[in-house]
Amino acid sequence: MQQSVNTRKSIAIGLLALFLAFMTACSSGGNSGGNPGDGSSSKASASAAPSSSGGRSSGPINVTFWHSMGGEVGKAVDHLVEEFNKSRSDIRVEAIYQGTYDESLSKMKTALGSGAGPTIVQVYEIGSRFMIDSHAVTPMQKFIDADNFDLSQLEENILGYYTIDGQLYSMPFNTSNPILYYNKTLFREAGLDPDNPPRTFSEVKKAAEALTKNGVYGASFAIYGWFMEQLFAVQGQEYVDNGNGREELATRSRLAGEAGVTVMNWWKDMIDSNVMLNLGRSTADTKTAFYSGQVAMILDSTAALRGIVDTVGDSFEVGTGFLPRPDGAEDGGVIVGGASLYILNDRPEEEQRAAWEFIKFVVSPEQQAYWHVNSGYFPVTKAAYDQQLVKENMENFPQFKTAVDQLHQSKLNNATKGALMGIFPEARQIVEQTMEEIVNGAKPVEQALADAEKEITEKIQAYNKTVR
Repeated sequence: MQQSVNTRKSIAIGLLALFLAFMTACSSGGNSGGNPGDGSSSKASASAAPSSSGGRSSGPINVTFWHSMGGEVGKAVDHLVEEFNKSRSDIRVEAIYQGTYDESLSKMKTALGSGAGPTIVQVYEIGSRFMIDSHAVTPMQKFIDADNFDLSQLEENILGYYTIDGQLYSMPFNTSNPILYYNKTLFREAGLDPDNPPRTFSEVKKAAEALTKNGVYGASFAIYGWFMEQLFAVQGQEYVDNGNGREELATRSRLAGEAGVTVMNWWKDMIDSNVMLNLGRSTADTKTAFYSGQVAMILDSTAALRGIVDTVGDSFEVGTGFLPRPDGAEDGGVIVGGASLYILNDRPEEEQRAAWEFIKFVVSPEQQAYWHVNSGYFPVTKAAYDQQLVKENMENFPQFKTAVDQLHQSKLNNATKGALMGIFPEARQIVEQTMEEIVNGAKPVEQALADAEKEITEKIQAYNKTVR
């Protein structure tokens, strides 16, 4: 038995090393380690001391929580922890910021099996397949079933991403999706309806043509792999084979299919027509251009909404719209982005159960209301919308209704649940490089996508050999 346990830990450590090697190239502009608006790159990370197992009978059980929420969002995490610790004398949670998602995973690799790692770790959504394959986690479903926890109180379209093979492996925590932000003042000046944002690719181009004048560009969309993934989903198209990697392990990318060609032909045409400004990969750069009135439309995370509205102030009125989709696409929707919470299985069972108590607290309506208002992320719990704090926030930021409506109107299927592949961070980097090749004219659309599809497929298949 001990040999079996050691073998599993060795496999897990090997998988972590492989995955983290894949991630070394994953940083791209302002979008490293997460989705726009994640705020995951502020203060320097603290080093974590080994967590007490809580095995002794006296004193509280200590739970260590590693996260990647910096800045103001990190303060919201600290508030949740403080509130929980005040509510319980038998459990003490310590939240420790560990840098970006990639940095946190690297530290988890080092600590795995040593007793010095966390009880709970926050991992971005594209790390889901890897976390399962690592065998380093206890599925959240185990605690849900043992506690008869009612999952129907949580948002189905958020749970869908993290439910794999009928099990919820992690608890959704910070959740977002992309929306269109637009300058209502410029819309009025261009003779466009400021309360009727474009919904389709052709409508976006038509609006951009009307908006492009006097040194203003109609749009600027960051070259970000997350947007490509989302633009597949709004077409109801899967990103990889085998039911988007949800029926069996994905073996092939589908990047070069009709969905990818449609997206990149539209994207390149907008730039070639001089109605969309190419500012590269950084969403921070497109936001800056939006704030200054240089561009009239951008794509960004729902989590960025409050920051965008606050920064714009009285300069102009910010409007929000659904993520545009190709004309005629009806069956799709958006994929949730962000991250979720995993309980690691190398911690004592008592400590894992204590971690579950904290996670239940975090997803309660009251705490989700606080988290939503102070972080900008969606509440994962439906009843949070009934909290007065959320109602007041919606009055102050009515643009967020767009985000909620888009989430609820997305049809839940394998496309909108999101793709699963063990090399997702590297695949996202390859896609961004490919998008750059296309918009810069280095390769034709079809050739660039075919080359990228081949490269991603080869890396998926190499990864799969390590987990079979």
